[in-house]
Amino acid sequence: MIKAVFFDIDGTLLSSRTHQVLPGTIAAFKELQSKGIKTFVSSGRPKILIPNMPLHFDGYITVNGGYCIVSDSVLYSNAIKPEVCKRWIEYVEKNNMTTMCFTAHEMFINKIDPVAVALRDQLGFEMPPMRPLDEMKDKEVYQFIALQPAEKDKEVLALLGDCRLPRWHPVFTDLIPDGSSKAVGIGKILDHFGLTTNEAMAFGDGANDIEMLDYVGCSVAMGNAADIVKRHATFVTGDADSEGIRDALKRLQII
Repeated sequence: MIKAVFFDIDGTLLSSRTHQVLPGTIAAFKELQSKGIKTFVSSGRPKILIPNMPLHFDGYITVNGGYCIVSDSVLYSNAIKPEVCKRWIEYVEKNNMTTMCFTAHEMFINKIDPVAVALRDQLGFEMPPMRPLDEMKDKEVYQFIALQPAEKDKEVLALLGDCRLPRWHPVFTDLIPDGSSKAVGIGKILDHFGLTTNEAMAFGDGANDIEMLDYVGCSVAMGNAADIVKRHATFVTGDADSEGIRDALKRLQII
């Protein structure tokens, strides 16, 4: 029996066109709540970038599992090692790149260029304030966003070490520490509530959702997910703009 459901945000909970929650999803959450099924965010976003949604959440997995919160208590915290942060910032500076920096409660960007503006508009969030790269060296950082093409990922991994690049977008990738993933975050929350993976369900659409889709007992890929993501799901539903969440929950007889 499913007792906990974990949801990605972009391309899953939020429409790709309107960046809003669909009416069917709102109704489905009410049914989940009425059945006592717990609902959680599982996102690459930091908490500050999680929009207000007309939905109830029992907890939050943020920055790809690096910072997990239940009832305002931190269950898990896994920051990037300071020496890795230093190497990344030096690489950004040397290559005149744009990067976003996420602490537990803040976000910064070192410069605003056309790619950053296009990314902001596509994902529907406010542009972070600009800060010099040197200021980022003194922060406890949980995630960077690297605005770089995929062919650079191997080079960055070799340079930095002790980190992962769960890419879910062609023009940027998240940069997180080893020991962070959405699957890790789900494990921490399930342990907290005394639940098993067979009692957990997850919805996602991006490559950074693959680990959590593999981890839970019942996994759902959105119709707008790439084929590689769909291959890791036990069920494929409609897309984020056509009530895919509601339809999957009904077809799988969760609600």
